[in-house]
Amino acid sequence: MSTPPDYRACLLDALGTTVRLLPPWEQVDRALIDGLPPDQVRAAFRAEMSFYAAHAHEATGAGRLAELRERCAALLASGLDRPVSVEQLMGSIAFAAYEDAAPALAELRGLGLRLVCVSNWDSELQLVLERIGLAERFDGVVASALAGARKPDPAIFEEALRLAGCAASEAIHVGDTSEDVEGARAAGIEVLRIEREGGGDITTLAEIAPRLRRTAAIGEDPRR
Repeated sequence: MSTPPDYRACLLDALGTTVRLLPPWEQVDRALIDGLPPDQVRAAFRAEMSFYAAHAHEATGAGRLAELRERCAALLASGLDRPVSVEQLMGSIAFAAYEDAAPALAELRGLGLRLVCVSNWDSELQLVLERIGLAERFDGVVASALAGARKPDPAIFEEALRLAGCAASEAIHVGDTSEDVEGARAAGIEVLRIEREGGGDITTLAEIAPRLRRTAAIGEDPRR
């Protein structure tokens, strides 16, 4: 099977694209939220999740990551109106690979493409990918905390291109947010937006390889 022309690498986002976060309000120690209204619990966790997402790039190493987790636990405690330890917070956080991730990555590798995960994440992205069985599927991993830039800054994509060993015109990026789209395009990289509920360029990772094969056959825009 030949590699689609002009493409030597596929860059993929982590959270929301290849990796999913299990709802923390379902994973948390029930004793911590006993007696609290479900809406309050979900709102408190969502506030913590948003705060983490905005500051993950600051967690450049173990010390900074520990500090960020302390701040996140304090924010969750404020939302729940009761004490929350870092251990309790971390006990509520669990990741899993989307079911279509491993097969799609294998198919893309079968096309001869180099695969790089590029994500706004703390310094433990590689470890998370190892835990959920996806690390070996990638040829490289770029976390914003270690790259010194976060999406939509094109600098994080430039680091991914360096690991992929190709030019921007030879790569395509797959992600689920406007930051993915804006950042990739700013770096000169074509992008497919995945929205699993519909409305994006694709709804599953399984659609990527067929689109690239079609591109190879008739030179069609992969977003169509």
